[in-house]
Amino acid sequence: MATIKINQKLKRVEIQKFEIDNSIVFNYFDNLPVNVRDEKLVRALYIGVLALMEDRISSFLSKTSNELGTELESLKMIFEMKKELFYKSTIKGVLAEDEIAEFLNEYFISKKMNDRALLTGNAAGILPRNKTGDIICEINGDSDLKIAIECKFDKSVKLGAIESKDVFIRKTDTAWSQLIESNANRNSKVSLIVFDISLIDNSILKFCENVGYIPEIGFISIIDSQKGDYSNLIIAYMLARDIALNAKTIELDKDILAVLINRIIKDINEIKAIKSLVQKNIDNNKEILKQIEKSMLLMEFNQKYLFQFLETGTLTKKDLLDFYSGEEIKDKYKLIEKDINEI
Repeated sequence: MATIKINQKLKRVEIQKFEIDNSIVFNYFDNLPVNVRDEKLVRALYIGVLALMEDRISSFLSKTSNELGTELESLKMIFEMKKELFYKSTIKGVLAEDEIAEFLNEYFISKKMNDRALLTGNAAGILPRNKTGDIICEINGDSDLKIAIECKFDKSVKLGAIESKDVFIRKTDTAWSQLIESNANRNSKVSLIVFDISLIDNSILKFCENVGYIPEIGFISIIDSQKGDYSNLIIAYMLARDIALNAKTIELDKDILAVLINRIIKDINEIKAIKSLVQKNIDNNKEILKQIEKSMLLMEFNQKYLFQFLETGTLTKKDLLDFYSGEEIKDKYKLIEKDINEI
């Protein structure tokens, strides 16, 4: 009997008895409260179907773009716009927290660490009716040794340094307030707040472009989820982990700690800047190669028709059309361009 049955009358997908043996899926649902697992399963299925549809449509558009012309280019633009709107509408919510928790757990497994990233969901913490602190990371499986992570993908959230705070205006969420609240609400050793580069206020970018540290408050990490770049999250987490592991046994000089961490972050940022420059040079050299190859193809193509003209004294209407359109070199260039992109 098939696992999936399509009920045409009710327009429903009906799944019979179903089991899956996959460590990532198991760990994800094992870390969820029992009362939210069904909801997450439906959401996972829905997102997976959208992802498969997106992949299929993208592939089709890519393969047929040269054949369908400008009309298809418009269709591609609409498709990309809809994809971006879908992404931005979902990334602000629970999916952002799910993705970060899943990424961390996969990282812990790959590094053979005993840490666990647990979603807090709608559960309030120590503070009454307060849900700040989206993810709790238990270091080495110790529930008393925790890092609280708040995901704040929202352009309206500013840095909120204490010297600029006006206590008489209405309370608003800031990076400072969320870090302090997360620490207090989840009783963690260290707190960390995650922003996405596409949804971030300039006040935070001025403070740090990758990873930032506020002494006595916590860490700021800026990721690029559209590119799948969570490297800054790992940097911030590992620094926070070192503090959490040592804070309980060593009396730390906070000023020296701030100097050390800020120097580490500075060096990391410099390395990332160098990497970015190297990548730009690679990309620029690829573009130069492409332009050289185009020019060489054009010289050969033009020379061919020049010889033909000199031999016959004319070009046929078909020859003139082929010379004008240049379709012959377009096809040749596609293969060359593919080779260059794969360098």
